[in-house]
Amino acid sequence: MRFRGALLPAALLAVAGCMVGPDYRRPDVPVPPAWGEAAAAHATGGPSPTPLSEWWLSLHDPLLDRLVERALEANLGVQEAEARVRAARALRSAAVADLLPTLNTGGGYSRFRNSANAPGAPNGSLNGHVENLYQAGFDASWELDFFGGIRRSVEAADADVDASVEDLRDVLVTLLGEVANQYVAYRGAVQQQEIAESNVATQQATLELTRRRLAAGLASELDVVRAEAQVATTAAQIPTLETEESLATHRLTVLLDAPLEEVRAELAPAAPIPEAEPSIPVGLPSELLRRRPDIRRVERQLASATARIGVATADLYPRVSLLGVAGLESFRTSDFFDPASKFYSLGPALLWPVFDGGKIRAEIAVEDARAQELLAAYRLSILGAIAEVEDALVALDREKKRGEELAAAVRANQRAATLARQLYGEGLTDFLSVLDAERSLFESQDAFVASERAATLDLVALYKALGGGWEAKQPKASVVATASP
Repeated sequence: MRFRGALLPAALLAVAGCMVGPDYRRPDVPVPPAWGEAAAAHATGGPSPTPLSEWWLSLHDPLLDRLVERALEANLGVQEAEARVRAARALRSAAVADLLPTLNTGGGYSRFRNSANAPGAPNGSLNGHVENLYQAGFDASWELDFFGGIRRSVEAADADVDASVEDLRDVLVTLLGEVANQYVAYRGAVQQQEIAESNVATQQATLELTRRRLAAGLASELDVVRAEAQVATTAAQIPTLETEESLATHRLTVLLDAPLEEVRAELAPAAPIPEAEPSIPVGLPSELLRRRPDIRRVERQLASATARIGVATADLYPRVSLLGVAGLESFRTSDFFDPASKFYSLGPALLWPVFDGGKIRAEIAVEDARAQELLAAYRLSILGAIAEVEDALVALDREKKRGEELAAAVRANQRAATLARQLYGEGLTDFLSVLDAERSLFESQDAFVASERAATLDLVALYKALGGGWEAKQPKASVVATASP
């Protein structure tokens, strides 16, 4: 009871103590009031667009929705990030434990005999006599956080937990974007392959027609050779597209942690390249500071580094601890619980570094430099995020316009190829016109599909740059909850 009574005033003094080091305040970084001109073509204008938290639903592809769900559950990168969150929480608990007293208990038995011939042994002493010693008790210590070093450590650990959570969310944003990218790449490669195969078939028919005309004396051998070269040139595109298809499939197996054959079977049914809703909730540039997990992670790392300046600064000041020992000690078991066997000791201890060769001040300088580094990284991350959004907006806007022109080119080339083959069959034009028309048709069709794919990939990049999707899998409360000390 006396021990507890002595600890209470000391605890009150510790709570009332100051906290050395700088108090953290989130840096005020200026951001543009609005996006560039390209945002006007994609800003929300229609009713209730798909929210950023579920942006992939705007692509209206049920298979993509299923792939996203599977990736959220099975991706190993997410599991790795969740483990880092749990580790940060455990470290935070260890930091909080330093605020509390430590109590150890133990006991022991020893049998000893002192030398009767030891130098200085008094005559008639018990030297040379065998004795038993029984001991049991506990010891306690409590470092009183007068200057806030331990509290700063807890503050830093809190920020580290927050940073690990934001890292997990950033992994989710990257994962969702990568799943969509590989799925779109797969669909684009398949469609380009189908176009190449269709053109090979058409060009093969033209080749057969030319051979018949050669046999009838209506065409030259040069026309046949040119037709054969065009068929081979178009067919040569197919292996490259098959490689792109396989690479996208392999990457999806890694993202989903699923067998290759299972993913192939799931992707096998034909489907178009996903196309998004016309309106996108781009919001304001200032919202990036709230939405982007990578920005929020760096800001939390900056908060942790600022708190660690205080942790290092506290080492300049004395450390005061309360120490206590109590227990029972006896030479005989029969006397062990006798009141006369009790012993105890209680008192404060002070440790104050007087000279350390400048080590503590060097450590303070190190922590201050780390904070300055993270401040620069925080500002850079904001600038980079704004540039990413602007780039994605411009790329998406220009690619959509390019796609409109390519669609018109495909329609015109289809008509031109049909007319060229018809006129050639009637002997009203030369074979070079047919070759040129068919080559132009294939190139425009291939470019149009590539533009469709690029536009959807630009859209995915925009959603990723806006920080969309991390809410899709909220970590369990046991992973991210932070208790107050």
